[in-house]
Amino acid sequence: MQKPPSRFAKIFGIGPIGLFVSLLLFALTLLLSRRFDTLKISDNRPLLTVIFVITSLISAVLIVWSVKSLPTAERGNHLHTSGAYKYVRHPLYASFLWVFDFGLALFLNSYLFVFWALLLHPIWHLLVRYEERLMVTTFKGQYLEYQKRAGRFFPKIL
Repeated sequence: MQKPPSRFAKIFGIGPIGLFVSLLLFALTLLLSRRFDTLKISDNRPLLTVIFVITSLISAVLIVWSVKSLPTAERGNHLHTSGAYKYVRHPLYASFLWVFDFGLALFLNSYLFVFWALLLHPIWHLLVRYEERLMVTTFKGQYLEYQKRAGRFFPKIL
């Protein structure tokens, strides 16, 4: 019999582990980018800055929407399928993966950082499987049905 998830796991899920892995890979990418002269994405620094500001604002809005959609006290206790969770199962993680990381990669003006942003996707897909197993254990068929309706990090179009 599987032991129930801790309160910490209910509130934060795999977020801290994912953040650690993402920052570790970011540091390695930073070291590589300083060691090797990489091709720049653009010489238009103001454009890259505007893109970063826009993606940061969009990410902040998505983060606030995610937190408002699922208050901390209710995490892991109730299955929420409304608000941001109506469209994706992990909107907080998605806001970083789809919006912020790519804006940051462009701002840093390096194809190595674009590779870093792309590399995070399969890593987070693997990490989030643990969290989703906990959700299936906790909410059973209800969560399985929810998985059919909402995408993991990107809304299901069809």
